[in-house]
Amino acid sequence: MYGKLEISGVIESLTGLHIGGGSQFAAIGAVDSVVIKDIQDDLPMIPGSSLKGKLRSLLSKQLSFGNLPKEHNKDDDRIKRLFGHAESKNPKTSRIYFSDIFMSEESREELENSDMDATEIKFENTITRSTGVANPRQIERAIKGIRYDMSLIYNIENESEIEEDFKLLKMAFKLLKYDYLGANGSRGYGRVDIKDLDVKALIVDEEDENCKNVIESCKNILKEV
Repeated sequence: MYGKLEISGVIESLTGLHIGGGSQFAAIGAVDSVVIKDIQDDLPMIPGSSLKGKLRSLLSKQLSFGNLPKEHNKDDDRIKRLFGHAESKNPKTSRIYFSDIFMSEESREELENSDMDATEIKFENTITRSTGVANPRQIERAIKGIRYDMSLIYNIENESEIEEDFKLLKMAFKLLKYDYLGANGSRGYGRVDIKDLDVKALIVDEEDENCKNVIESCKNILKEV
């Protein structure tokens, strides 16, 4: 069996979320660190690269007994198979394609029907221990409660490895729920929930009984997240 499956779901922010939009010049008193936003509507978004990198690093640390390998090519073979690697002898592309993740229509409507903004400014202080001097700064973050529609594409390359790949992805999602996405996680930012996960066929024979069974198995695996 060869083809593509779509993995859809919702990422909901449980606390303020800060995924930086890059440094920019700002006058005194302006926000020091802004969030990345969709250029078309100026609303917060989650880059696919941010989600992919976080899931991979969480898995890599988990399967390396807490010791994150310094190089991607040193990851567990199952991770390299799923997320790709650049080993010179036999480089492989990722089996999962990550798209940028945008705010759901439901969250957009909620914002439009309220007096809330999609982002807030959080004032932070770092203290120099030796002097006790505070260094105040302003951090922009997407507010809690926003839901983002996620869509990933899984490329079927080896039918015998599909369930193992999905179990690995389930582990990554579960690890993320108890970690954080973006920056400043130790300060309470970036807690998220992963919900409403589903799997559907894109380019496979949906009438084939074996295919139906594989898809149903993948759905059941992700239901446990």
